[in-house]
Amino acid sequence: MKAKVLLITILLAAVALYNSCSNKKPMPVLTSADIAKVIDNVTGIMVHDVTNPPLAGRFFAYTCLAGYEVVSENDKSFKSMHGILNGYPLIKKPEYAAGYSYELSAVIAMMETAAKLQPSGYLMTKFEKSFLDSCKKSGFTYDVIDSSKHYAQAISKQVLGYAKKDKYNKISNFPRYAPLGKDSSWYPTPPAYMSPVEPYFNTIRPLTLDSASQFLPDPPIPFSTNKNSAFYKFMVMNYKASSYGLTDEQRTIAGFWDCNPFALQDNGHMMIGFKKISPGAHWMGITGIACQQAKTGFSKAMEIHTIVGVGLMDSFICCWDDKYRTNRIRPETAIRRYIDVNWKPFLQTPPFPEYISGHSVISSTSAAILTGYFGDKFHYTDNVEEKYGLAPRTFNSFNEAAAEAGMSRFWGGIHFKDAIDNGMIQGVKVGQWVLSKLSKVKGNATPY
Repeated sequence: MKAKVLLITILLAAVALYNSCSNKKPMPVLTSADIAKVIDNVTGIMVHDVTNPPLAGRFFAYTCLAGYEVVSENDKSFKSMHGILNGYPLIKKPEYAAGYSYELSAVIAMMETAAKLQPSGYLMTKFEKSFLDSCKKSGFTYDVIDSSKHYAQAISKQVLGYAKKDKYNKISNFPRYAPLGKDSSWYPTPPAYMSPVEPYFNTIRPLTLDSASQFLPDPPIPFSTNKNSAFYKFMVMNYKASSYGLTDEQRTIAGFWDCNPFALQDNGHMMIGFKKISPGAHWMGITGIACQQAKTGFSKAMEIHTIVGVGLMDSFICCWDDKYRTNRIRPETAIRRYIDVNWKPFLQTPPFPEYISGHSVISSTSAAILTGYFGDKFHYTDNVEEKYGLAPRTFNSFNEAAAEAGMSRFWGGIHFKDAIDNGMIQGVKVGQWVLSKLSKVKGNATPY
């Protein structure tokens, strides 16, 4: 009799446990769209802060690395960046980490890192609160959210420590950069005649490169005022393109890829600023579009965003190294001196030397990386800047988009043709290098 009672008790307990488990709601699953939301907010804060293009690339790289490290500690398909990136430490998982969602931890790690890196990081903190409130409504328990956040903060702190050692914070100690004053060299351009942006960006530690000068492009064609020289002919090419009128399509292309955070309008008694996203932010947005269109899983999407971010930072380091080495004059300055004093480019000239074209470099780097993952015939619609008033454009491949981004600088009148062509070449080399260096962390990505 006692045995029968004991058996019944055990059976009832088992049924109760089963019912308890079966009634327990499964933990919500995050997707690549959640990664894209964080990136979109990072971009929005950059617009608010008028973050310069190279620095934006740096922010994206470290923000994504924090999220990726959480993924690598919880998904065996993905390896840590330790031993792969230059000087990258062994990121330690906290011993107390338990009861968390690794996807949620990865997203929080991104937000925590961006909040510390960006000048107006308080805006990211506000977004994080709103995001976590939405997580509660979607089914995450308070305990899971709390555990996920504590884990994320521990990872973010270690990645921020790595970021601090790249020596970017030492740049302010360098002497103020002054124009060289040569006929061939860069000089500040209207309307604001701003100081040059990040003249010492090549001094910071690259993530994968052996050095900032690893992929030196061919030198620019020599400056000359001789009307039969190649340089003078390049000036005439730019001058004619704008003076004789761009087509509507060429204007659209130039405006679509403008991505100039420094745009100003002179209204006589005051300057009005027009805030725009940076070139790197545009390509991070394209990365999000591709991941969502391809229905890429969360972990893989985190990897792809991270490698594009790494590529952006390293390609900006390469490009900026050459900009301040060659220090070439901008078309606006040269054409107004030697052809037409009243000439204006279609786009506003950014405040740094001309050679090589930054947008050409980082676009071809990003395209090379994305092509490595999604193939060379990935058809997509780019609506990244729709919120800034730009109509979407459709592309048959990332390389097609990169080539258009490069040509936009010619139609815009802000780059000579060799800066674009050689910039595309350098960018592809950086992109292929990044893919080869990071092939050890790539899960099921198609080799480039």
